[in-house]
Amino acid sequence: MSSLLCALAVFAAAMFTAVSGKQVVTGMYGDTITVPCNNGNNKPSDLIFTKWKYLNEDNTSGDLLVKQAQKEEAKIIATNGYKDRISITPNSSLLIRDAALLDEKIFICIVVSLVNLNEYPVEVAVYKRPSAPEIKNKASQLENGKLTLLGECVSADANPPSEIVWLKNNKPLLTDNRTIIINSSIKKDPSTSLSTSISRLQYMAGKEDTTSKFTCVARHVTGPDQHTAPENFSIHYPTEKMSLQFLSLVPIKEGDNVTLRCQADGNPPPTRFNFDLKGEKHTESGRDMMLAAVNRNHSGEYKCSLASNDKMVATATLNVTYLDLSLSPTGDVNKNVGESLEVKMKKSSSSEPTVSWTKDNEKLDKLPDFSTLTYSHAGFYVCQVSVLGIKRSASFRLVVQGSPVIKSLKKHRSANGKNKVLVCEAEGSPEPDVHWSVNGTHDEKTYKDGKAIYKLTVVPSMNLTVTCQVSNTLGYDSRVINVSSHKSEDSDDKAKVIVAVVVGLLVVAALVGIIYWLYMRRRQGSWKTGEKEAGTSEESKKLEENNHRT
Repeated sequence: MSSLLCALAVFAAAMFTAVSGKQVVTGMYGDTITVPCNNGNNKPSDLIFTKWKYLNEDNTSGDLLVKQAQKEEAKIIATNGYKDRISITPNSSLLIRDAALLDEKIFICIVVSLVNLNEYPVEVAVYKRPSAPEIKNKASQLENGKLTLLGECVSADANPPSEIVWLKNNKPLLTDNRTIIINSSIKKDPSTSLSTSISRLQYMAGKEDTTSKFTCVARHVTGPDQHTAPENFSIHYPTEKMSLQFLSLVPIKEGDNVTLRCQADGNPPPTRFNFDLKGEKHTESGRDMMLAAVNRNHSGEYKCSLASNDKMVATATLNVTYLDLSLSPTGDVNKNVGESLEVKMKKSSSSEPTVSWTKDNEKLDKLPDFSTLTYSHAGFYVCQVSVLGIKRSASFRLVVQGSPVIKSLKKHRSANGKNKVLVCEAEGSPEPDVHWSVNGTHDEKTYKDGKAIYKLTVVPSMNLTVTCQVSNTLGYDSRVINVSSHKSEDSDDKAKVIVAVVVGLLVVAALVGIIYWLYMRRRQGSWKTGEKEAGTSEESKKLEENNHRT
């Protein structure tokens, strides 16, 4: 009886074709796909067997395997390519090894029990990630303003087919049928049924695309986008602008080497140029031309043009900086005091120069007036003239000479009051020598700008007449001074004190007499007017007593 029921169940399962409520399972190409049977809930207590079959798109079907409930092993009943690629798991899931696109179909799990027969359809999709995209048939160059095939982007062996997007500087390019045309196509491999996506980009480039980066991107459901390496294309366009430059340190000075560089914005860059050097023409196979050791005569306008088109011209003006300085006199200049000196400074420069003078390394506001030379005029004078980038200097050393002349001869007490200090001040150049007619305990001298100060400390025991004599190679001068001893000075000082005291007393007496006379005159005036004044007699007595005492 059980054998009969089993046969009937197998027959019914074989004839059943109704499928509804499909579950979808996705597997990767070449991997093992697990197709579940009602998610594992497929073993009723009265289970007889489980069977797997498939349904083609044309509604034809095929059996795969049967697993009896009482047996451990399943029976493979497939006779086609599935024979060696299928198996069943303990929870009745179907395993399909080496997944291929031909596995994209509906698989049906049939569960047969004593009282029921259930079918669980599952739709299988097989995905294949494309290989890395590649740009083929790339253009060697792009023409400015001309629609050109930039390249073909290929994304091969995918399922479903990948989507290709072109990027320029990381921004998508869209077809406008004028400057951008993108044509896409898909090819299927007849043996694997895998798809290859091809996208052809025609692009009208401009000069601004010289630095543009083009990228091809393949997008697929299986994962992140795949990018090609950025591609840069040479843009060809004719020359529209030119420029001429002078390559040298600024400012350009006499003696510098200057390179003239002619530049054109065409691509590829021109390689031959004509140079017009102030009317003198030269043709160079490069963009540079050298001017060696330029001078002021090189200043002026220069031109360059394309050797292939002399109407494309660039001009530039060369300014050579120069500076000439002439000074008279120079070197050592010897003059006598009181004479005059004429200083002449001539300069020639490319621009207004800056002039400065120094004397003995100290800056002067202006050159002194040398119409009447003095000893203070002597010194080392430097004239410095400069323009941008150039400095010139010239110098002379002025020596003012004169026979020595004593300007003063004075004396004063020393700081301790015991000695006499004689001070002899003189002028002259070269520096005068001094000779005193007496010896001293200490002598010192200073000399600057033709002025000499000589000091001699003496201790005279008697009155002396001292001579100061100064001399140099041009002459001499002398002067005398009387120096008293300390004793005579002390006597003189006492006599002066007595005279001062007597003179002081006489002055006081005279003042008292004048006051008395003024008082008596005022009193007589008051008697005449009949006025009485209290205390007048007493005041009179006091004044008379004071007068007598005096």
